[in-house]
Amino acid sequence: MHIAITGAAGFLGQRLVKQLLERGELRQQPITRLTLLDQVEAPQPAAGSVEVTSVALDITQPGALDSVLKQCPDVIYHLAAVVSSAAEADLELGMRVNFDATRALLEGCRKQGLDGTRLIMASSVAAYGGELPEVLDDMTALHPQNSYGAQKAMCELLINDYSRRGLIDGLVLRLPTIVIRPGRPNAAASSFASSILREPLNGEEAVCPVPTELPMFVMSPGKVVAALIHGAELPREALAPFRAFMLPGITVTVAEMLAALRDVAGEKAFALVRHEPDPRIEAIVTSWPARFDTAKAKQLGFVGDDNFKQIIDAFVTEPS
Repeated sequence: MHIAITGAAGFLGQRLVKQLLERGELRQQPITRLTLLDQVEAPQPAAGSVEVTSVALDITQPGALDSVLKQCPDVIYHLAAVVSSAAEADLELGMRVNFDATRALLEGCRKQGLDGTRLIMASSVAAYGGELPEVLDDMTALHPQNSYGAQKAMCELLINDYSRRGLIDGLVLRLPTIVIRPGRPNAAASSFASSILREPLNGEEAVCPVPTELPMFVMSPGKVVAALIHGAELPREALAPFRAFMLPGITVTVAEMLAALRDVAGEKAFALVRHEPDPRIEAIVTSWPARFDTAKAKQLGFVGDDNFKQIIDAFVTEPS
């Protein structure tokens, strides 16, 4: 089993690599090769008998993925992306990385005849937006309100069409907002959702840029990685006809997130969060829906978190 991962040096990519190596098999076949792709060379993990190759490349360059695709990977995880605020600030950059590179990847798979390769792309709740029902499902029309969401939505349609044609075996997982991410805040508009928990848990101040009544649809890193792995094992026929759906997150307001922080870490940690409105962040995040019927994902065996305290506990006990 040969698995290729774009965006492999990132937080989600590194967790996925670790879990795949610990698992050792996929589709009841031993994992023999991992090809890790990113702008910078991904850290080389202790891999035992698995052949791990880390390649630093710019996937927006013509033919950048040709040499990898010629090796006919069985599974491709497409995690590489420019995050929400960065894509909104720089339209050309977002289009090159989020859309053009995905189209090039699909075309590369077509030219190499990789019709049996499972290609899993991480999409986002940002693909939705506009006037929406109170509770959404997988077939709610996509009407993104920012460039990042629009780019992800376009990629979803392409992957569905290439799969309909039998050119690839595609799957799109729409990710809820992932909390709690380790490390430091990044350019994602949703970065604050981790920061207002992670920093106080580490004894540091954090800034909350949105109203506390804002609801969000969230999922822990561990459950997201488990979903990525599960997605590679689902039979092809279970995914048709539409291959994009939302993972089973939970709905929680920012106030409820902070209340859970206080319950776990006390008043001292709770007091480290300052409230400083940021209209730019608020405009992006408030366009994302927060309530979903995820019946399809659950029927296919995807599992979410039970409650928000469980998400905090997972971070405290497994901070890496």
